[in-house]
Amino acid sequence: MSWQNSALTWALRRWVKPDTSRGQDIAASRALTDRVPFRAKLVKGWRLRVENGAVFKGDWIEPEREDHAARRRCILYFHGGAYITMAARSYRTLTSRLAIWSDARLFALDYRLAPEYRFPAALDDAVAAYRALIEAGTPASRIVVAGDSAGGGLALALLVALRDAGDALPAGAVLFSPWTDLAATGQSLIDNDACDALIFGAWVHGVAVHYLGDTAATNPLASPLYADLTGLPAMLVQVSGTEVLLDDSRRVVEKARLAGVDATLRVWPGLPHVWQFFATILPEGRAALREAAAFVREALP
Repeated sequence: MSWQNSALTWALRRWVKPDTSRGQDIAASRALTDRVPFRAKLVKGWRLRVENGAVFKGDWIEPEREDHAARRRCILYFHGGAYITMAARSYRTLTSRLAIWSDARLFALDYRLAPEYRFPAALDDAVAAYRALIEAGTPASRIVVAGDSAGGGLALALLVALRDAGDALPAGAVLFSPWTDLAATGQSLIDNDACDALIFGAWVHGVAVHYLGDTAATNPLASPLYADLTGLPAMLVQVSGTEVLLDDSRRVVEKARLAGVDATLRVWPGLPHVWQFFATILPEGRAALREAAAFVREALP
């Protein structure tokens, strides 16, 4: 464990985690996350382009040259934030690295947030963005879907929805600490309650209702842990061994493997939930993104 992670974990546990025990004040949460620095880590020849279209609303991280080889490959990214907060711009330090290291352009979608837009609004937006990519000329075999936390669960739900609708599936999926069980039944919600640097287990159960509304928490398109995962593409799942959502990853990977899916689980010790978000300061964050980028490059040769 790096000294940077030790310092970050201490700071998160002291100043951020207590807020998750004080209810779900959505306005306060959004005000806090809106202050997150969102400078992209770009290299020469790459650019950030913000799009505000009807379907493509969010961030493009892409090569400047139209004939760049990376334009033939695409990552469709879904941000976290429990479906109630955060935005594509909040993740630019993560998405820019993932795009450039994967040598693939990336679109980070600003899907509609709850409680103003409850399930299935986020999923509808994800399906629309994926289909728009296809219609714009990017074949499914050249797309990898990715996401973190709620966005990781959304990426997995998207795969299930596409398969059920008969759409061509993408080449793979990268999931960072995915939230796959909105019914909050994982034992790690209890076992890792104290050691998780960022989240209390009880908060996970309480916040789900904002997205679900009257939808059952076990609906497979809201909680893909309960879905039939047969026929889904290869996936890489990264999760910390000390976070409350550990079982959301372990159980979904186990279920995917039983369904014949090529699913890889990487459990990293002693790190915060979605530590890839802190890649600017965490060497473990950069290492995890390098691993994810290698997966993408293999999926999208």
